[in-house]
Amino acid sequence: MRRRTPRTLSAVLAALLVMVTGACGGGDDGGDDGGGGGEEGGGGDLTIGYIAWDENIALANLFKAQLDERGYSVNLRQLDVAPTWQAVAQGEIDLFQDAWLPTTHSDYWAQYRDQVEDLGVWYDQATLDIAVPEYVRDVNSIADLKEHADQFGGTITGIEPGAGETRLVETEMIPDYGLGSAMTLQKSSTTAMLSALDKAIQNQEPIVVTLWHPHWAYSRYDLKDLEDPKGSMGEAEKLHMIGREGFGEDFPELSRVIENFSLTDKQLGDLENAIQEAGAGQELQAAQQWGQQNQELMDKAFGQLQGQ
Repeated sequence: MRRRTPRTLSAVLAALLVMVTGACGGGDDGGDDGGGGGEEGGGGDLTIGYIAWDENIALANLFKAQLDERGYSVNLRQLDVAPTWQAVAQGEIDLFQDAWLPTTHSDYWAQYRDQVEDLGVWYDQATLDIAVPEYVRDVNSIADLKEHADQFGGTITGIEPGAGETRLVETEMIPDYGLGSAMTLQKSSTTAMLSALDKAIQNQEPIVVTLWHPHWAYSRYDLKDLEDPKGSMGEAEKLHMIGREGFGEDFPELSRVIENFSLTDKQLGDLENAIQEAGAGQELQAAQQWGQQNQELMDKAFGQLQGQ
C-alpha cells in the first residue's frame, strides 16, 4: 500500500482545520473570488486555484499564460490545500490541478468527490525517493548505503521533521534496510537540504538526500534515484485535475484539452526549474517564456482552443 508522501502530514492537518479556515486560508492573486463559467466560445472567465507546491505553481501559471493567449480571462487564486478543495466543491474555484491520489489527498476526495469532477490525470509518477548525485558510482540501491555509509558521513540529508517522507524514512526505510547502526536521518528543512545538495555537487562530494518526483532539482542536477527493492518508499501516485461541478458542461473544449494534457518528468522539471531561476514574482513571465521555448508542445496541447 502506498505510504504517505512528504506532504501528507501537512495535508491531513489542514483537513482538520477545514471547518475553521473555510475558503479563506491562503493568499489571493487578485481578481474575482467566484468561479468562472459562461460562454466558452469566446474563451470565458476561469478561476484556477493552486497551492504553494512547485508543480502546482508551475502548471497554474503555464495554463494562465496559454489560455489568456487563446481568449480566456484566467484568475489565479492561491490557497492552502484544504480550502482549495472546499472552494472547488463550493463552486468558488473552477479548476484545481494538483490533486494527489489515491493517498495524499484521499481525505479530501472522500469528502468532496460527489461535488467535484475528476478531469483526468496529467502526471503519473509522483514518487518519494532517496537520491545521490550521478557521480556517486558505487551506490545504486538503498541496500548499498550500509556498506558505503562512511562515504556520506553516516548521514542521510533530509527535510522537515514533520514531513511524511521523514516519518517514512525513519519508520520504514531505515529499519527495512538495517541502516539504524550505520546511518542517521538529518532533519532540517527542504531549503537546507537543497542548499546542502547544491554545495556537495559544486564540490563533487558524496551526499544522499530525501527527494521526490516531481522536483526541479532533477532538471538542475544530474541525480539518480536509488533502487528500492524492498518497496519501503511506497508506490507512485497520480496527479489529477479537479473541476467544480458542471465544469465539463461549461467548458467542453477546455475539458477535452485537460483530458489529453500531460507532461513528462523532464518537461515538468524543466518548467519548475525555469520558474525557480526566475525568482519570486516572475512565475507567469517564466511560464510564458518556457511555453515559447516549447511552442510545438504548447500548440499540440492547447491548439484546439486557438481562435476561440
